[in-house]
Amino acid sequence: MVKNVRRAGCFLGLLAATNGGLIFFLCSGYGAAWRWILCGVLLALFVSINVRPGGGTAPTKRIRRLTAGCELLRLFLATATVNAAWMLLWLPAAIRNSRDGGIFAGLWLAIWLLIAVPMVILEATIFWNGMIRVYITSVQLGIRHRVLAALCGFIPIINLWYLRKIIRITADEAEFETEKWELDDQRAESEVCKTRYPIVLVHGVFFRDFRYVNYWGRIPKELRRNGAELYYGCQQSAASVEDAGKELAERIRAITGETGCEKVNMIAHSKGGLDARAAISHQGCGPLVATLTTINTPHRGCIFAEYLLNRLPDAARQKMAAAYNAALKRLGDTAPDFLAAVTDLTESRCLRRNELTPDAPGVVYESVSSFCARARSGKFPLNVTYPVVRHFDGKNDGLVAVDSARWGSRFTLLTPAGRRGISHGDVIDLNRENIPGFDVREFYVNLVADLKRRGY
Repeated sequence: MVKNVRRAGCFLGLLAATNGGLIFFLCSGYGAAWRWILCGVLLALFVSINVRPGGGTAPTKRIRRLTAGCELLRLFLATATVNAAWMLLWLPAAIRNSRDGGIFAGLWLAIWLLIAVPMVILEATIFWNGMIRVYITSVQLGIRHRVLAALCGFIPIINLWYLRKIIRITADEAEFETEKWELDDQRAESEVCKTRYPIVLVHGVFFRDFRYVNYWGRIPKELRRNGAELYYGCQQSAASVEDAGKELAERIRAITGETGCEKVNMIAHSKGGLDARAAISHQGCGPLVATLTTINTPHRGCIFAEYLLNRLPDAARQKMAAAYNAALKRLGDTAPDFLAAVTDLTESRCLRRNELTPDAPGVVYESVSSFCARARSGKFPLNVTYPVVRHFDGKNDGLVAVDSARWGSRFTLLTPAGRRGISHGDVIDLNRENIPGFDVREFYVNLVADLKRRGY
């Protein structure tokens, strides 16, 4: 109620500031001093609305700025529509009166221009203030909406439609993030993710654990807010499963030695799940691992990957491998091996490895999988690979088939409502997208909280 009253007050105040003060200044019979005083009050109101448009109760600075940007854009949309409507209605009369001749010829048109030009400047100030705020602070707009909004800005009517879309996206984001922050604040003392053993997050192929560009998106911060002790696998991004398994084994021993903990809980995505299994079964880390939860891991391989590798000429494979290896080396891999990494994801290689990699006794193995409802469920390039993988492997997340991801004593299939689906990137918050029906951060909080409830 208070928010709506404040919004209405800002709306009326902005209308007054954009044109009412000018009309009073030009047409009022009061003394000049009163005119200047009123204009000063309206100017102060205009500055106040721009500096503190709203969002003061939001929990973080980013959310406050985002909320404020939404409020400014709402004010612009409402006041610009009203101002434009009555200025357009007044324009024919101003033109007609200016053509009548006489001592006041041209006066009405001059007055119209004196009001219209400052009004456009003031409305533009409100618009750009709001737009800059949401462009800087919003995560959900992404590059696509930012670019499309800029392009649509030059198309009448379409620009207003897209502005409403921008407002809706950013307002929903602000509301969602506020609710999530409040939820975390309520359960902060419970430390629902403070497990007995620390969590090790293991990345998939062709990615690394960079400090500032997190492979796991917003998930680590959410887990830490709820008490989790987190570490990363830090294995090379492109290496064979066995080589990556050796690196993971060294990392696990370093973590247990550093923290003094007896074991770790591993959560591994994609090929990282295969690397983790190799570290446990082939590198003697079974006694140091309490649980392994694999997320969309191709335990039985990818048929489409094997098909593509077999059909691709050797010269093309070597050329592609050389290009990838050079790029990955610049990103931090010491000895990248593109072909070894990809070959270890094929069906034949995975099935053979499964025979040689029995589950270690004492380690709890569990798995999670998701799938795309259609190609559009995944962002590029997963929207392109989805139909190919579906042809060879069946229901999939854009890369990994559901049947291939099933492993261990408990299997969870993520099935959100609607036709959105959950892609291979969505399960690690790769695009930082709030997906209707699937809160990826809350999923990991519940996953880790469940490990805590079971004593791990």
